[in-house]
Amino acid sequence: MITLMEKPHNKERILDILNPLVREWFFSNFKEFSLPQLYGLMEIHNKNNILITAPTGGTKTLTSTLSIINELVTLAENDILENKVYCVYINPLKSLSRDLEVNLKKPLEDIKKLAKKENKDININLMSRTGDSTSSEKSKMLRETPHILITTPESLSILLTSIKFREKLSNVSYVIIDEIHALAENKRGTHLSLSLERLQRLNQNEITRIGLSASIAPLENVANFLVGNKRKCKIADVKFDKKMDLKVLSPVPDLINVSHEELNKKMYGLIHNLIQEHKTTLIFTNTRSATERVVHTLKETYPKLYTENIGAHHGSLSKEHRHNIEDRLRKGELKVVVSSTSLELGIDIGYIDLVICLGSPKSIARTLQRFGRSGHRLHETVKGRIIVMDRDDLVECSVMMKNIIERKIDRIHIPENALDVLAQHIYGIAISDITPIKELYEMIKKSYPYRNLSYNDFSEVIDYLSGKYISLEDRHIYAKIWYDEETGMIGKKGKMSRVIYMTNTGTIPDETNIRVKIMDYTVGTIDESFLERLKKNDVFVLGGDRYIFKYARGQTAQVQATSDLPPTVPSWFSETLPLSFDLALEIQRFRKLMKQKFENKKSKEEILNFIDEYLYVDNLGKEAIYEYFYQQYKYVKVIPNTDELVIEYLNDDYSKYFIFHSLYGRRVNDVLSRVIGYAIGKLQHRDVEISINDNGFYVSGRDKKIQVSNVLSKINSKDLKEIAKKAIEDSEVLKRRFRHCATRSLMILRNYKGRTKRVGRQQVSSMILMNAVKRISENFSILKEARREVLEDLMDIENSTKVLKDIEDGKIKIKEINTTVPSPFAFNIVMQGRMDMLRMEDRMEFLRRMHAMVLQKINK
Repeated sequence: MITLMEKPHNKERILDILNPLVREWFFSNFKEFSLPQLYGLMEIHNKNNILITAPTGGTKTLTSTLSIINELVTLAENDILENKVYCVYINPLKSLSRDLEVNLKKPLEDIKKLAKKENKDININLMSRTGDSTSSEKSKMLRETPHILITTPESLSILLTSIKFREKLSNVSYVIIDEIHALAENKRGTHLSLSLERLQRLNQNEITRIGLSASIAPLENVANFLVGNKRKCKIADVKFDKKMDLKVLSPVPDLINVSHEELNKKMYGLIHNLIQEHKTTLIFTNTRSATERVVHTLKETYPKLYTENIGAHHGSLSKEHRHNIEDRLRKGELKVVVSSTSLELGIDIGYIDLVICLGSPKSIARTLQRFGRSGHRLHETVKGRIIVMDRDDLVECSVMMKNIIERKIDRIHIPENALDVLAQHIYGIAISDITPIKELYEMIKKSYPYRNLSYNDFSEVIDYLSGKYISLEDRHIYAKIWYDEETGMIGKKGKMSRVIYMTNTGTIPDETNIRVKIMDYTVGTIDESFLERLKKNDVFVLGGDRYIFKYARGQTAQVQATSDLPPTVPSWFSETLPLSFDLALEIQRFRKLMKQKFENKKSKEEILNFIDEYLYVDNLGKEAIYEYFYQQYKYVKVIPNTDELVIEYLNDDYSKYFIFHSLYGRRVNDVLSRVIGYAIGKLQHRDVEISINDNGFYVSGRDKKIQVSNVLSKINSKDLKEIAKKAIEDSEVLKRRFRHCATRSLMILRNYKGRTKRVGRQQVSSMILMNAVKRISENFSILKEARREVLEDLMDIENSTKVLKDIEDGKIKIKEINTTVPSPFAFNIVMQGRMDMLRMEDRMEFLRRMHAMVLQKINK
């Protein structure tokens, strides 16, 4: 039962529950309770489950811990504070654990000093247990149990299987999950949800669960994820108006008629001016390579102004470097820091008065999270700027800004029934206890991601773990648990069980670079996530030359050189963030409104006024958006929108392009493009080139007889998932994701007897293993999970099916147009496949040339 709190609690009632020492400490540091505290403190005191969502910097951390500290202080005063864990505080990052430990120790030390003045001895232990914890720190934890334990999802699962520490977790009263939005949408969250059920199973009393999040949706689903299936939870959706100063900026008045050199120069000039106008600036790029490039260019362009006062922060940098940057930010020693995504979450980095996003962050929630790093304290102004570099970005970011201001948040996707994570946890449970299988199944179904788990899927995982498939022993996969079908009990098998589990637990896969070779000659390396995009005969660019992908084995990709074929996959593709489906639909709604204005023959002035009222853009942006839509409508008399999917047939001298203006985000377009490409191959026996982005995709071939509309009419929404499964069956993405799933389910051990298996060996093992499990069953549980992960988590089969269903029901009409020059909305889709052939200067020239040709046709 999920209920939304309608109003905060009374201040006087909260004062009544506070211990005098806690009350004195609080009001010596704060003037009054914040709104999140008025909602949350009493609920936590009353041991009610609660999800607290509030803007970044909304005092959520103190809200979640103050009632707990209050209880521990009272217990210590009465000399009944036990040597056990009372609260487990879980967050997604080790760096957040470090940060939290520093920030929570201060109130505990201050309260301890206040108590000493009254001759009271209060010792509340707070410790952090993560992958960075040393052996001595772990040993200390067994002697002096932390009353508040700060940890990560991975470390919690290890502690639950630890012989010595398990008993210290048998009387936990509270669990806090910080940044819950960053966990719920991936398998780390799935893993955590089962750990929480295991923790609850150790405890006789119901544990109070507290979830903390910045902006998130849908709230009810996230609350269910927090507490598990069929438990009560209150939601405090705290809406207080933080002042916001947000703008979308273009470096130049005209994003088309400008050279790359000029655009780049103006962009860095704009960034530099913004930095100099503020005390401390945080810049977000969408890729690690862009982060390094921005730091390098600012240092090169302004050598006297950026020396020791600028830094980069991203996941590829060492822990020491990242900690150094964070510490220097707190001390105010840095003028500017450039980050990819690593500083999005709530690490305390001190005073930031401006956040700049270079390009669209692709999601409303992510943009809010980034902007929230500025004005982080309660009553400060959030100040953010998005710098756009093309017209699609301009429209996308302007619509996004409208949604931020109007508090429309895109929904997260919570993975369901992940069988690889399930296998890992069942193994962990069997190591700790002999367990009745029916009781185990019921416990698992209490976890929200597994509420719909079928007994058949559960049984198949048990069959794999208990060694039912003897043929797998040829691949050194032996039974990990025993299962007695007569008694219905399971337990651990083998002396090494606990060590194997503890050294291989977790959900984050090992990744590495792939060597690209022509026979034995090494050309260079590519990213593993880039390899996932490649299919046989795809063309890509590496080191300025073009190569045809043939096959991959282990961590080596075999290729063949080519000089005449155009690239089909841009080399930077794997790094880009996908546009959220909800934001994509909001952009399409704006497109529909613009189309109606042109159809109703509204004047330019009227349409400019509408853009001004509807979006939050300056005059330059308003004019640029008008011209973009005007040229699209004037040229082809159609603007793709929520009600119309436009297929543009573009003929050039060499190829025929079928351009789908499907603005649904890359995850949906990945499904639709693969299915259409697969169907053309099966029905028309022709190979096609495919290129996708967030705004659409194209299918292209030199054979002019390719028929796309016939193929589309034969793909039914009911059959889409099955066709998509066939389309990915021999793909690199499935092979790689099967390795990830096989590693999570402990079919492949990353660490065994002190030795680490390299990623290349893992991949070779997984490809042999994949063939072995297919011989057992095409629907072997872990292979089934790999397909589910690709289609549901990496791609978006659910919304792809909705789009096709809307086409079948007539809610979306197909509109077909013919062009000899791409329509303005197609420029970036067509250029996608040529990105690597063209230097940046030539890309701008390509756009200018296309633009000039469209204008010529409009003005005929």
